[in-house]
Amino acid sequence: MDIKEIETFVLIVRTGSFQKAAELLQYAQPTISSRIKQLESDLATPLFHRGKHVTLTTQGQAFYKKAEEFLLHYQSLALFGSQLVKESNQTLTIGVSDPTASLILPEILTRFKEEFPLTTIAIQVMDANSCNQSLQEGTIDFAICGEPTLLSEQLFEPFFYDELNLLVYDTHPLAQKERITLAELNQETFLMTPENCPIRIKIEQYLKQAIGTNYKKIEVTTSLAHKYYVQQKIGISIFTSIAHSERLPHTVVLPIDSLPIRPAIGFLTPTKPHGELELIRAFKAFTLAVFQQKGMIYLPIN
Repeated sequence: MDIKEIETFVLIVRTGSFQKAAELLQYAQPTISSRIKQLESDLATPLFHRGKHVTLTTQGQAFYKKAEEFLLHYQSLALFGSQLVKESNQTLTIGVSDPTASLILPEILTRFKEEFPLTTIAIQVMDANSCNQSLQEGTIDFAICGEPTLLSEQLFEPFFYDELNLLVYDTHPLAQKERITLAELNQETFLMTPENCPIRIKIEQYLKQAIGTNYKKIEVTTSLAHKYYVQQKIGISIFTSIAHSERLPHTVVLPIDSLPIRPAIGFLTPTKPHGELELIRAFKAFTLAVFQQKGMIYLPIN
């Protein structure tokens, strides 16, 4: 039994004529008749009543239902095969900022690879401003990051607003409190991200309003490292709830009153997109699904 024989049989049924099927397939009618005879021989049963009008036998009616189902599956399989060939040549390069890159992206990437196993993925971990620069240079396809300081030809679509809290070691005088205010942080040593970090800039603005310059600081450029320094009692850290979500032993996270800083996480894309748009849309969908599953604030984007 040949796939062409089955396709010819289904087309005859749909058109109601051997002649019309031959015209559509651009074959001579004897060729079409020969295919059906071979199919009937393979099945050892007649499929058509021959006469002025072509009608299906009882066996032909039963076979037609199965043949249609088979062709649908065959076409789907053929499409999937072509997608595999196409996908094997596709690469997606994504800029991602921490803590998303370390704490959330692995789960997103696992789901994406299940759906697109042959796509080559490159992850570049960098801050929002670097993501912005890389997009301008065309070295990444899109980014998942905070909002850059300056946006030129990029589009930033926020889908999550984080909140800030305080991470202290468990023997710190404030560790037993349920909540704290910035005014209670006088003379503390703060672990800070780089000076050009938008979140740090805002934190210091509010700190200076509350306690002036009566504090010390140690710059530790990656926020994910802060918890290790806090654990060793080197300093304390004000940063996002995601960054502080995986606490180390002997550390305590405290909410901060009257600190209205809600750092955004969103998709950063060029206004004139490049790269594999289907893959980008799929990766965005998996990202939103994971954030929703974790119960994070979700803002629908267009």
